[in-house]
Amino acid sequence: MSQTIKLTEAPKNTSLFVKAALGAVPVPGLSARKSTVPDRTVRLEGFKVDPDHLAAYCRATGLRFNDSLPLTYPFVLSFPLAMQLVVARDFPFVAVGAVHAENVIERTREISVAEPLDFETHIENLREHPKGLLVDAVTEISVGRELVWRQVTTFLHQQRTSLSGGPKPEPKPDEVPPAPFRTIRVDQKTISRYAAASGDHNPIHTSALGAKAFGFPKPIAHGMWSAANILGNIEGRIPEKATYAVKFGKPIFLPSTVNVYTDQVAGGWDLALKNPKKGFPHLTATVR
Repeated sequence: MSQTIKLTEAPKNTSLFVKAALGAVPVPGLSARKSTVPDRTVRLEGFKVDPDHLAAYCRATGLRFNDSLPLTYPFVLSFPLAMQLVVARDFPFVAVGAVHAENVIERTREISVAEPLDFETHIENLREHPKGLLVDAVTEISVGRELVWRQVTTFLHQQRTSLSGGPKPEPKPDEVPPAPFRTIRVDQKTISRYAAASGDHNPIHTSALGAKAFGFPKPIAHGMWSAANILGNIEGRIPEKATYAVKFGKPIFLPSTVNVYTDQVAGGWDLALKNPKKGFPHLTATVR
């Protein structure tokens, strides 16, 4: 049976991460996690953007602070709603350690800081992947009856599945990358600032021990920090009506220097962040 959870305010990230941590602890007598996504939706109506929070987000990502919301900013507003669904005990996997695989944002027009926003978030499309389980968190934001922003966020929880253990494709040879548009330095201070602004305190981003616990030799940058930061290179040239599709490649270990690529093409932009020595992508994206 479908369930709709109506909220009067956004959940607090602190309590959500406590639930996420507790969810990773086995409880004797509790039934095993379900193999399907619960048919559940979270709604939050009349949300007002806090200009101070928006300013902190812009400082953390390098984006401009003005009267319109950056294209990626609603992601951090909707993140607690998706987390509320994922930390539930009947969700197919635990939230801690899940990583961001892909993201698609569709914006129909620019959104003013002053506009009250109605959110609706649900999880769908649980499927297997050689590296684990994938799910899509779908969020729609409306102003009145007008849909102004929609996002599909794909999360990967690393675990064994029926697709694991198969033959691996031949690794692509390293290539010396072309000269970049610019380079950026990404360090723990930058990512900790983003964690504070976004509310995403997943230990794979903020703790050396936490990262190692989930198979990473060092903390890694948030995918959505990368997706936001690279847009700063084309700000003022993103149309009101835009689709931003992002795929995350190999993680950016902290600290790192990465190459930035911004290529104008018919209909928009091709963007990328690449390793400056070996040329593999950390992020590839299109704005159309």
